[in-house]
Amino acid sequence: MLAEILILGGTTEAYRLAEAAGAVPGMAVVLSHVGRTRAARQLRPGRRIGGFGGVEGLVTYLHNRRVGALVDASHPFAAAMSAHAAVAAVRTGTPRLVVQRPAWLPRLGDHWYAVADEAAAAATLPARPSRVFLALGRGQVGSFHTRPEHQYVVRSIDPPEVPMSLPGAVWIQARPSETEAAEMDFLTTHGIEVMVTRNSGGASGKIVAARMLGIPVLMIDRPPPPPPPVVQTIEAALNWLGGLGFGPPAADRP
Repeated sequence: MLAEILILGGTTEAYRLAEAAGAVPGMAVVLSHVGRTRAARQLRPGRRIGGFGGVEGLVTYLHNRRVGALVDASHPFAAAMSAHAAVAAVRTGTPRLVVQRPAWLPRLGDHWYAVADEAAAAATLPARPSRVFLALGRGQVGSFHTRPEHQYVVRSIDPPEVPMSLPGAVWIQARPSETEAAEMDFLTTHGIEVMVTRNSGGASGKIVAARMLGIPVLMIDRPPPPPPPVVQTIEAALNWLGGLGFGPPAADRP
């Protein structure tokens, strides 16, 4: 029986790594995510949905499944999950790697205001009533109750929870647009004057669109990074797994 590679996270990087590793002979992959996003993805490797029950649950899983490698490809803001993974890996002696996409960096033409969290973003909104795009998950908009003078537009992959966590907001069920032009059209159509987002990195269409339109962005800083080792690409993660002996025998590798 092949030793299992456990990949944590519902990020694009986690899905892509699971697909890539699952296609390599000699790699038995399980992708685990909490299942907050209802849109299912078809994967060749296994998939596990749901939490582990904190550090103790993850320790039990790693031990019982004899996991040979743990790859933390969770969201850059999933600080608790990353912390649990780091502790569980040490306690079980499981090799662990973090895959985390690079953060966005401000460029010429950006009007960014760094804030620590959603509450700080709400406090930093302009004094005058404005049309605000909350480019946040459904669970991160509650702090904006404190600023009811603004008009909010929220875009989420899944429909809003009932009752809505931000009454009066315009909720749009859609994925981020695939092109910068489409994002510019979205921001223009909805009359957006301020954007609030987390510095998640990855696809930057909305960031470029805000730059092109001169829209200020309240950028929520990332939490401190998980303990190393940390890589930023799927290729580096596959190389790390290969170095542990996962994949074809050395004699069979190109």
